[in-house]
Amino acid sequence: MTEASRIPLSVLDVAPVWRGSTATEALRNTLDLARRVERFGYRRYWMAEHHNTPSLATSVPGVMTAAVAGVTSTIRVGSGGVLLPNHAPFVVAEQFGTLEAIHPGRIDLGLGRAPGTDPLTARALHRTSSGDDFPERISELLGYFAGPDGSPSKSLINAVPAGEHRPQVWVLGSSPASGQLAGLLGLPYAYAHQIRPQLTAVSIGAYREHFRPSPDLRRPHSIVCAMVVAGEDDAKAHRLIGPMGLTYVLHRRGVPVGDPLPTQREADTFVYTTGDRELLDEYLGPQLIGGPETLAQKVPEFLAETGADELMALTGIPDHEARIRSYELLAQAVGLARDGVSVTG
Repeated sequence: MTEASRIPLSVLDVAPVWRGSTATEALRNTLDLARRVERFGYRRYWMAEHHNTPSLATSVPGVMTAAVAGVTSTIRVGSGGVLLPNHAPFVVAEQFGTLEAIHPGRIDLGLGRAPGTDPLTARALHRTSSGDDFPERISELLGYFAGPDGSPSKSLINAVPAGEHRPQVWVLGSSPASGQLAGLLGLPYAYAHQIRPQLTAVSIGAYREHFRPSPDLRRPHSIVCAMVVAGEDDAKAHRLIGPMGLTYVLHRRGVPVGDPLPTQREADTFVYTTGDRELLDEYLGPQLIGGPETLAQKVPEFLAETGADELMALTGIPDHEARIRSYELLAQAVGLARDGVSVTG
């Protein structure tokens, strides 16, 4: 079993937009949250890429990486992830090479496949890739970071300053195939347990089985991202996860949830059927929800069961201060923040 005091914690932020708030407020909350979790001892702060989704404000992770890196000083910052089929690998190399040059040793570049989007959004993105060429796009991107001699056209194309400044590149995924790809490339791997919890252990197992040492990584290293909500006790934690649970139930019912996301009051007053409760158990049961004592036990067990080296927490709570407190309580539970000493504010 992994010792709680040795567990590295990180954040995945999608900048959720709750009913009664705005995308601008969500992005400002991102900057504040990043500053706070850095003080709690978190290792990484990653931002997702979502398009045409009014309930999620992280549409440009590269821009947000620059913003968050600018208001922090020690925490690693990056994308979780850049959906590579939406972008030219050459441009991504230029962008993240620039970020690494400005913030050396602090930038992570997580790469996702983006298996699909609606036709209108794909057209607006001028997307031509279905995602099937994801491995080739990663190889092209890595070539630019290798400098002119490593680029697809050798010295004819130089993604300045990527050849001199390479961020830490990660493969993101939610299937054994993505784990296998990360392993074959000799790159670190981040698995989306919050999306497909039933395949977490087998996907990380595939990563370890197929891992080939590389100049970047001598041995396999993985992150598992889970939905995590910490409260002062178990009951409070389960109340705080209510808005995310309600979003899932309505989606499964085929009821338009609307944008932005539902509030805490909506979740507190919603009348759930027995079937709804079963859906909630299906959705939230595999995630990490509870008070500090519960999480102090569950987190090490979870990492031992999945085989991951780090935990990344996705925490969706409408109240900004309660969301910050959740990250603080999680840090206390695994020994990053001193128990009983608040460093918020």
